[in-house]
Amino acid sequence: MASNAKGPPRLFEIGALIFSEKIQQTMDEGRLDPLPYYLRHMRGDWGEVADYKWQENNAALQSGGALESFYIVHRELAISILTLADRSATHVRMSSER
Repeated sequence: MASNAKGPPRLFEIGALIFSEKIQQTMDEGRLDPLPYYLRHMRGDWGEVADYKWQENNAALQSGGALESFYIVHRELAISILTLADRSATHVRMSSER
């Protein structure tokens, strides 16, 4: 697996990176840089998820299941990152878009 000099190696393939319309708009407005959260996700830091979800994600690294992270950017902005089980794509969306 590829490594990065700025941190631990990524733990899985992410496929196509797909931003929702709301994420893209927020990025265009300069209110969000999703890169730090994306890097955390691909390195196995699942953010502010419940313990059971953390365990599910860790198990999915071995079994090939979907991986989901949740990050609070600031008080009024939270994002969800979901990598599909087949690792063909990773979706970044606002938590309100569930």
